[in-house]
Formats: sequence, C-alpha cells, structure tokens
Amino acid sequence: MPHLPFRLPTLLSTLAFAAVACARSADAPQAPTTAAPAGTPPVDTQAAAAPAPTGSAASCEHPFGLDDGTELTYQLLNEKNKPEGLQVLKVARITPHEAAKKAPAYTEVLLKSSLYDANNRLQRNDEYVYLCRRDTVLTDGRLLLDPAMLRSFRDRRFAFEPVHLAWPNQPTPGALPGGKLTVQVSSPSVDIAQVMTSVTERKISGPESVTTPAGTFQCYKVEARYEYVTQARADMARRSVKRVVDYYAPGVGMVRSEMRDADREPDHVAVLLKRTAGTAR
Repeated sequence: MPHLPFRLPTLLSTLAFAAVACARSADAPQAPTTAAPAGTPPVDTQAAAAPAPTGSAASCEHPFGLDDGTELTYQLLNEKNKPEGLQVLKVARITPHEAAKKAPAYTEVLLKSSLYDANNRLQRNDEYVYLCRRDTVLTDGRLLLDPAMLRSFRDRRFAFEPVHLAWPNQPTPGALPGGKLTVQVSSPSVDIAQVMTSVTERKISGPESVTTPAGTFQCYKVEARYEYVTQARADMARRSVKRVVDYYAPGVGMVRSEMRDADREPDHVAVLLKRTAGTAR
C-alpha cells in the first residue's frame, strides 16, 4: 500500500501496507523466470517463484497473511517503466492485544522498511505499524509521507498526526474511508509550516487477476485521490494532486501500486517482486 514512498516513498507507502494480501489463483502461471532488471539487489529466483499463501481467509490474527519474519520485496519503476529501486519490508514483530474496557481486541504488526536506489545503495530505513481490528487492517498513516516534502526543512522539529488508511479483510465494491497525514514543522520558538497529505475519493472494485514477478493473484482494486500541500502561511500553499490505484487482497498483501499525475499520465509503479514466508506462531 504499500504504498508506494515513491514519490519513491509514498507509492510504497500505499505499497507498504499492501505488501500483503491476494489469494493466488489455482490455475495461475508460475512467476516469470526472467532476471530482475539490472541495477537492483539480487533476488533468490526460487523464493521469487514460491507460491503466495493460498486458500486461508484473511483474519486479524495474521493481518495481510503476515507472520513473524515475512519479507516482501517491491520493484519500483519510474514513469518510463524503468527500474528505480527496491523497497524491502520485513515483519519484525506481531503482537496480539486483548479487548480492554470498551476497546476491541486488535493485532499490532511492526514492519522494518529498507529503501534502495537503482544502484542498490541504501537510501533510508524506517519502521511502520499496522493494526487490525474488527476485520479491517489499518496501515500506518506515516506511509503517506513523501520525504521530498521535508527536505527543505533542515534541523527542524517534526510532529506527526496520522489518520490511518482502512483495508477490509472481506472487501465489497463501494466507497472506502480516506486517510491523512499532517506534519507540523517547527523550531524551538515558532511554528514554521504544515505539510499535509490527504487521501480522498477512495473506492474499491473487483476482484480481478493481476500478474507480477511473484505470481498471478486475484486482487481488489482501490482507486484514490492524493493531495500534497505545504503551507507556510494561511495565504500561501503549494499543492499537487496525484491519482493512485492499488491492487491488494486480504491474504498476501499489496501486489501492485500505480501513481499518475493530475492529467492521468504515468508517474510511478511498485510491483511485488518476491514474498518470503515467515514463521507462523
């Protein structure tokens, strides 16, 4: 959902979540045997071709079919469909929480993310948290951040206020709730700016067949409008709008994420390259 970090990071944000959930077709063809594009870290071809989880219904016990140690590798492509890097997501910990007072039971998943450029150079490491409750996965709102939007604010303080994105385990066509991330930029003495990402107009359809190097999956399609705003004063703001289409399924994770500009021209794509199973508890 990710996700997604595209701009590298944001696309994989949607991806990051997404790294989890499509039921593989029984008659699906095996993953392509062609090598990964040049300039990316080596991929274990046997692992890449290994079938994703099948049959089992998604549940909050294992959000997106994730187990301890599950690893998902996404190929990032630019607007010309050329390799731009990789994002690797690995489950560090899955923690169940019992219901308390009026709060429902939920499961918490800690993921570690590593982003590489086209020359296999590590660009950044991050940690994200997914939550699952009442048959819905909530992906970390911080995944909505485009790091490029903060590069001009050096040596500043950042306060994050996320509204997480919801991904149902049992999807039905229709509208989905939006999400938002607000970053308050400040110095010790004064507020400097607000950096915001708003996700609206989300709708889900499907399922439909989607093929990636990791295999062929029956996925749900989620379309959404992303607006990026940097506001230094009430009367001055920079805005840009993107359209994002995510393909996910509640038992494997995000399979493909596509970003387009306001004119619907291609911007970035992230596809599931490999999924390595973890250890079930």
